[in-house]
Amino acid sequence: MASKGSESRGFEQRLARLEQLAERLREGSVPLEEAVALFEEGMKLSTSLEKELLRMERRVEILTQEPGAPDEEPALELFPELAEEE
Repeated sequence: MASKGSESRGFEQRLARLEQLAERLREGSVPLEEAVALFEEGMKLSTSLEKELLRMERRVEILTQEPGAPDEEPALELFPELAEEE
């Protein structure tokens, strides 16, 4: 789970930080304890970025869906119980 501090930073800032961490780990001269801490931070950032991307993807899907298209149920039903009664 991502820390509160990492979620408050913008997506681009977190992605840039993740890239910095990866570059630092690729150098190979990082002491083991520090490498583990960097890896842990990177995993938290990666998870929070992935979750945010999935949320954005869902929003785009909802926004681009054409209402009233034949053979398709609307993705966002406000009152599903009313649709069952019809």
